[in-house]
Amino acid sequence: MTLRSVRPRRYSADERTTPWTSVRLRDLTLANRVWLSPMCQYSADEHGAPTDWHLAHYGARAAGGVGMVMVECTAVAPDMRTTVGDLGLWSERQVEAHRRLADVIRSVGSVPAVQLGIAGRKSSHGVPWDNTGTRHPVSPADGGWQPIAPSPLPFSGLAKPRTMTAEDIDRVLGDVERSARNAHRAGYEILGLQGANGYLFHQFFSPLANERTDAWGGDLEGRLRFPLAVVAAMRAGWPENKPLVIRTPVTDLLDAGATVDDAEELVAGMAERGVDLVDINSGALVPEAPRPSQPLENTRFAARLRRLGVLTATSGSVTDARQLHEAIPDSVDALFIGRAMLRDPYWALRARGGRPTDTWPKQYHRAF
Repeated sequence: MTLRSVRPRRYSADERTTPWTSVRLRDLTLANRVWLSPMCQYSADEHGAPTDWHLAHYGARAAGGVGMVMVECTAVAPDMRTTVGDLGLWSERQVEAHRRLADVIRSVGSVPAVQLGIAGRKSSHGVPWDNTGTRHPVSPADGGWQPIAPSPLPFSGLAKPRTMTAEDIDRVLGDVERSARNAHRAGYEILGLQGANGYLFHQFFSPLANERTDAWGGDLEGRLRFPLAVVAAMRAGWPENKPLVIRTPVTDLLDAGATVDDAEELVAGMAERGVDLVDINSGALVPEAPRPSQPLENTRFAARLRRLGVLTATSGSVTDARQLHEAIPDSVDALFIGRAMLRDPYWALRARGGRPTDTWPKQYHRAF
């Protein structure tokens, strides 16, 4: 049975397109195709709101020449966080702090975006620099919470999740829609979702994490029901003229896991529901899954997904400006840069090259 009914839009890349060429997503034009990947800082305040650290961190990278700043994975509810240091977008206090952050990103020259997070079984663990970090469960007695997931299958050494009921699913979908509305109210111009890397969206999609026998599991149609409902909830809370970007699992890289054929059905359904760009990801559902080891490895999946009417991007181990030109536009439409931008906020400006007085902020011209 095929779920695909989207009519593909013909994709064509102008031969003059480069990583530094603008790209249009709905009513929004981004100045270039080199974007900051959402990289968690685990530094929210006690209310789950952005702090001065986030203003300094994202402001520097917004001034560093990227076309989009995607703010880190931001939880839709307290129990959808990975750690107590995660940002959130469920309260008015958080909206106000995010509004300040979005304004800073915009004011220094980039497009503010935010990635929503629904952690599922990868929840209630330590921050990376605390003890064993992401392999260290934090119990409710110690300030953590009970994780929930499609099936009671723990991730690595984390707590065993409680199986989600129909009421849990409805509640999380409501949380997603509310957070999408809050992201708009905070002034973000692009809304993303962490749908890959073994989080809740991915858990429902993969047969390795979803053992349900009800309407939310079983065959591919059942396993797609929650991910597509999440997209519908995002679009219900997000203005029609603003773009949606989903970090998408394409294959689990394991026998009996989700396949590229499965991902085609997922992406087709997401395109029908208003997704504009997919950020291609593979593996990471379970610790033993292989991970792409080479830069640009996930770009090999892009051609199949482009035919479904979406733009494509990916991330992972890009450290050299030449890699940008290898990938854009022949393989993908854009690249998210993560760790290289953590090491150097001005990586994009250095990669672009040219006359510094034409590209760097005018406040820095005297440096050259």
